[in-house]
Amino acid sequence: MSTVPLSWPSALDGTPTIAVIERAIDRGRLAHSLLLHGENLGTLATVAHAIADRLLNDPRQPSQYFPPKQHPDFYALRPAGKMRQIGAEPTRDLIGKIQVSATVSKRKVAVIYEADRMNVAASNIFLKTLEEPTPSTTILMLTTRPYSLLPTIRSRCLLFRFTDAGSSALVDADEATRELWESTRARYSAWLDQLSSGVTEKRAIADQLLGVYGLITRFNAVLAAATDTIWKTQKEKLPEDLDDDEQEAIETGIANGIRQKLFVELEHTTRAFAQPLLAAGDNSIRRTLAAAIGKLEYNAGLLRLNLNEAAAFEDFLLASLRLWSKR
Repeated sequence: MSTVPLSWPSALDGTPTIAVIERAIDRGRLAHSLLLHGENLGTLATVAHAIADRLLNDPRQPSQYFPPKQHPDFYALRPAGKMRQIGAEPTRDLIGKIQVSATVSKRKVAVIYEADRMNVAASNIFLKTLEEPTPSTTILMLTTRPYSLLPTIRSRCLLFRFTDAGSSALVDADEATRELWESTRARYSAWLDQLSSGVTEKRAIADQLLGVYGLITRFNAVLAAATDTIWKTQKEKLPEDLDDDEQEAIETGIANGIRQKLFVELEHTTRAFAQPLLAAGDNSIRRTLAAAIGKLEYNAGLLRLNLNEAAAFEDFLLASLRLWSKR
């Protein structure tokens, strides 16, 4: 009798990325440090736990099976405290644990949740572990903001990007709001196309700057309409005894979720715009795309710290104006 490995997220099962990981595990050639990134921490955690399950548990020995997070050779590091940071001491503690021999399995697995929340001291301490990896240990770093990590950390990990298994950010919004968002994405693509074609005349620069604020207005309208529609639907399902503060917290959570997903869809739109240029051999586009996505992820991270969404979007678009027009 054998055990069945932990399932992958249903939308990712059978994808080329998962197939690569499974093949590397089967051959015993999985890299010692993996950086799993994407827009949904829940999806990343599910992938990490499925990897840990396959590395730590032998399906031919069901009597020694442990759920990944309860396995004696599984270690986790998460942000803590009011600032929700990963500090130096917890990082040293983790490193000390993975340097000890495994107790049940042949390997050890360490998962670092929200790795982008490592402070400078923790990052520098952890970098040495990546430079001198501990034998029979796999480190899985999870982040929605890979460009917030030190470049030296990213370069020492094998990167896997996982797209959120969820559907459109506005799947529950009304048709008019969805159409407004699709037209906003189309305008954003057209704006990028104009920028990448070269903006030199003062009048053209002014027009593109006006385009920034036109996109901001549309973005805010989409967010407000979607939040209102989805909140009204969700409100009908809530218990009647919730007080005003609890209802406000739920409504705020809905708005936060929508704006994060809108930023993710902006990333997809940016990549889709750049893809034909990359295929045509425009090498300069690769650097511009990386810088633009890095800026977008940075501002998406600021949203989690309660930066106003209009300010975050404006900052991203103004940076994009500089990046795409100076190529």
